Amino acid sequence: MRTNKSWVSGDFILVGFSDQPRLERTLFIIVLISYLLTLVENTIIILVSSIDPKLKTPMYFFLMHLSLVDICFTTSIVPQLLWNLQGPAKTITAWGCTVQLYISLALGSTECVLLAVMAFDRYAAVCKPLHYATVMNRQLCWALAGVSWLSGVGNALIQGTITLRLPRCGHRWLHHFFCEVPSMIKLACVDIRANEVQLFVASLVLLLLPLALILTSYGHIAKAVMRIKSAQAWHRALGTCGSHLTVVTLFYGSITAIYIQPNSSYAQTHGKFISLFYTVMTPTLNPLIYTLRNKDVNGALGRLFFRDPGVCKQSRGPAFCVFMTRGS
Repeated sequence: MRTNKSWVSGDFILVGFSDQPRLERTLFIIVLISYLLTLVENTIIILVSSIDPKLKTPMYFFLMHLSLVDICFTTSIVPQLLWNLQGPAKTITAWGCTVQLYISLALGSTECVLLAVMAFDRYAAVCKPLHYATVMNRQLCWALAGVSWLSGVGNALIQGTITLRLPRCGHRWLHHFFCEVPSMIKLACVDIRANEVQLFVASLVLLLLPLALILTSYGHIAKAVMRIKSAQAWHRALGTCGSHLTVVTLFYGSITAIYIQPNSSYAQTHGKFISLFYTVMTPTLNPLIYTLRNKDVNGALGRLFFRDPGVCKQSRGPAFCVFMTRGS
């Protein structure tokens, strides 16, 4: 498909938060700190999940993919955002906007499907514990991860190309801080109702369908736990699924408000702040949610950084070592 030439000539102006200069200075600090934490936290998750033999399980395999998605997703947006927040220039080149649109859309879509895959993994762990290793075998894990990535790339190619082919008649002012489909289609100088319907349908498929699969998985999990009628089983199920449910709530709660109702007054008024949350804050919070009170990860970190317990106690003190290695 041929891209409209008007999209690749001239820069776009990302209005972002330029109407609130004092807020920009505060946001610059918050976004910078969050981005650095995102890089460090998710890199550590990928590192320990790849190296530590005790984390060679489907759960941490998918968590490693989620961390990779979060790093790439945030990196496709935040550097440009920081550049625009720190100075008067609010521009992005047409090619830069195109690349940002495709990459961010692909990775955001991938995360939607990946969260559904992780819910299925939790379902298999709780409802099929005796057959878990057989069900979630290596081949299936790689196939599910591949489907997640391919569905994201496919959606980006379709949605992004349709958006870029819309004539914009010289419109350059994008009322957002990054190139996102709901905001970019508003630059078109033709009737976009068909595009809005198409965006809504695509959102139903890649947002609500995975969410429905997640809710179905947790419905079966709840039934299985209630049949056992054991407080210990409830505690174990909460420990197994609580982190994933929290991540799903944060991610879907924010992104649904943008893509399911792109023309609502709520989405237009608060859209930039909602987008800021799921593009900047959620990738920072995900590793903390998954690793907080997670004995497996804490133990892996202890084994990775303090392989010799004697050296650990000598350099950091026994209390620190007990904290770092409590999960081993």
